[in-house]
Amino acid sequence: MKKLSIVSLFLLVFQLVNAQDRVITTGVPFLLISADARAAGIGDMGVATSADVFSQQYNPAKYAFSPNKYGFSVSYTPYLTSIANDISLGQVTFYDRINERSAFAASLRYFGLGDIELRETGDPGEIPRTVSPNELAFDLSYSLKLSEQFSMGIAGRYIRSNLKIPDGNTDASAANSFAVDVAGFYQSEEFAMSDFNAKYRIGFNLQNMGPKISYDGDVERSSNFLPSNLKLGGSFDFILDEYNKVSVIGEVNKLMVPTPEKVVPVDLNNDGTISQSEINTAYSEANQRYRKIGWASGLFKSFGDAPDGFGEELKEFTWALGAEYWYQDSFAFRAGYFNESVEKGARKFATIGAGFKYNIVKVDVSYLFSTSKVRNPLENTLRFSLTFNFGDSYDDL
Repeated sequence: MKKLSIVSLFLLVFQLVNAQDRVITTGVPFLLISADARAAGIGDMGVATSADVFSQQYNPAKYAFSPNKYGFSVSYTPYLTSIANDISLGQVTFYDRINERSAFAASLRYFGLGDIELRETGDPGEIPRTVSPNELAFDLSYSLKLSEQFSMGIAGRYIRSNLKIPDGNTDASAANSFAVDVAGFYQSEEFAMSDFNAKYRIGFNLQNMGPKISYDGDVERSSNFLPSNLKLGGSFDFILDEYNKVSVIGEVNKLMVPTPEKVVPVDLNNDGTISQSEINTAYSEANQRYRKIGWASGLFKSFGDAPDGFGEELKEFTWALGAEYWYQDSFAFRAGYFNESVEKGARKFATIGAGFKYNIVKVDVSYLFSTSKVRNPLENTLRFSLTFNFGDSYDDL
C-alpha cells in the first residue's frame, strides 16, 4: 500500500455526510468531539453550564467559578464502534483555583485511530507493517474574575496530527499547529421567584483560532482550516428546594470557517457542452481559491460568505437544547437534543445521561441516539467520565 495517507479518509469518516458542495470541513475535527459524559448527556453543551473540571473544552472562563480548590478528571469515548473496537478519544484535565478570583487549568486530549496493517503486495503470506495514526491536543488556560459575577479566560492549544502513513517515498512527519480560545462567563447570584429560587448563566467562547494545518508543508495549496468556532449559550436554574434543582440549557454554535464557493462549470472550448474535464477544472480552481484564504481573514469572512446569502448563513449555525436534574447534589439525570441543517452536515441526535457524586468523586455516563438519516460516529455509544474535586470549597456557585 504505497503512498497512502489516511487524512482525507479520516475527514470523510468523521463527517459521515452525503456529498454536498458546501458542507464545511476542517482539519483536526476531533477537537469538536465532546470528551466528557456530562456535556455529552445534554446535547454536547458546556459553554454556559455550571463550572466543572471539563470547562477547558467549552469555556475556560468558568474555572474562576469552580467549586473546589483543585479538580482532576479522566474520560473515555469509544468512536465508530460499529466498524472498529480500537478507535477512541481520551482526555485528562486538571485545574487549580489559585485564589478567589483566578484559576489555571491544563488538559491533554488524545484521539487514537487504532492499529492499521499495511501490506506492499497482495500476498497473504506477507508480514504486515502496523501503524497507529493518532492526534492530540495539549491545552493551558487562565481565567480571571473581572467582577463578582463575570469572568474571562484565555486558552492556548498545541495540536499535533499524526495521520500520514510512512513509506519509502513520502514524508510521514506529523502536522502541527496551535490555537487560542477567548471566553467569557457570567453567573448571576441566586434570586427568589414566586415559588422557587433561580440563577442564570451566560457564556461565550471564540475557540480554536489559529493557523491552518498542513501535512506536506505546502500551506497555500494543501492546508486545512482549524475548526475555529463561536459558542454562545445560556442556562437557567430552577432551584425548587434544598434537594431538587433543574437546569435548562440552550446553545448555538457557528464554525468560523469560510464556506466553499458555489462552483459553476464553464464551457471553456465553446463546443456547446460542458465536459467532465471542464467540470473537474472548475472544481479544482475553486478549491485552489479556497485554499488561498488566510486563516485570520477566514474568521471574519465566515460570517457573510455563504453563496446563497443570509438564509444559507443561518443554516451554518447548529443549536442544542437540554436539561439537567440534580437530587441532593448527589444524583443527576440529563437529556438533550442537537440539530444541524441537512445541507450543512445533517447531524441530529438526542442524548441522555446520568451522574453520581459521592464525597470528592463523581461518575458520569451518557448515551447518544441518532435522529438523522446520516449515521453518527457516536451512535449507540456509552461515554464515561470520572472526576475528583478536592481542596477548599467555594460558595460562589
